Amino acid sequence: MENVTEGTWDTLPERLNDKIRQTLRELNFSHMTPVQSATIPLFMSNKDIAAEAITGSGKTLAFVIPLLEILLKREAKLKKNQVGAIIITPTRELAVQIDEVLSHFTKHFPQFSQILLIGGSNPVEDIKKCKEHGGNIIIATPGRLEDMFRRQADGLDLVSSVKTLDVLILDEADRLLDMGFEASLNTILGHLPKQRRTGLFSATQTQEVENLVRAGLRNPVRITVKEKGVAATSTQKTPTRLQNYYMICKANEKFNYLVSFLRQRKQEKHLVFFSTCACVEYYGKALEAFIKNVKVMSIHGKMKHKRNKIFTEFRKLDSGILVCTDVMARGIDIPEVNWVIQYDPPSSA
Repeated sequence: MENVTEGTWDTLPERLNDKIRQTLRELNFSHMTPVQSATIPLFMSNKDIAAEAITGSGKTLAFVIPLLEILLKREAKLKKNQVGAIIITPTRELAVQIDEVLSHFTKHFPQFSQILLIGGSNPVEDIKKCKEHGGNIIIATPGRLEDMFRRQADGLDLVSSVKTLDVLILDEADRLLDMGFEASLNTILGHLPKQRRTGLFSATQTQEVENLVRAGLRNPVRITVKEKGVAATSTQKTPTRLQNYYMICKANEKFNYLVSFLRQRKQEKHLVFFSTCACVEYYGKALEAFIKNVKVMSIHGKMKHKRNKIFTEFRKLDSGILVCTDVMARGIDIPEVNWVIQYDPPSSA
């Protein structure tokens, strides 16, 4: 799609539901981003979508809004134990974030129940929640969702529940595959009805993503959204307004420079990326010792139960340092971050 310009929500070919428009006003979203104006009309006209757009381009609303519109137009209302939509995303932090965004909308639609199925929580509790409250809209990480499909012996028949599925969203699809979820995704896809709308969103286009498009989507419309002033042929992965800096120093001086940089900016909010979970553990403790009167928190993929709590707590802080691995590298929306520091060279850029 070329020459897609932002407009107000009123410029969409089909008028949005009044309660969705009300929520957009409450969230102060008066205009669409390019990925939203490109995707929403196509999704609402029953097309499968394969969208390539950089992180931070507004992809979440690009699928949340048409997902709700499609469910609202269902002839038969969803019963408690029927699933109408599934959103699959690579990390639990991203799933929590999407769940929060969706909650702003579903509070106006009490007929829809939503459920978050992610690692780090007790699967027995998830089963209990599913049985008691249902989940018309599921937001999940692949491993936990795949596990839920195997829980018939525990009284959860998700295989039957998804027969009513209208919408499947694969968010950050390239990251889903990078993290080794291909087998889980194929298992999940095998349980879902073929007659559905599927949206796949990705920051990069790889052969693996293309294979997933072929396996999971039917005659998709392909959308590539670039920022203004970026050539259509360029492989842009970072926002043009993001300013990048680098520092050259000797290896044995690197940590000293990091401490000095952060000490000068104690009132600000920072993300510091390291390459491994062990580095996060080690340097997190070191920064805590060297930088006084600053909240230093650590998060990495091997943390089982604390990750959700730490992520939520850091988002609420006015200042502080979050030491992390690339589990936090994609799609995470943390308010008012001043500096993102890459201590080790990234494994992918």
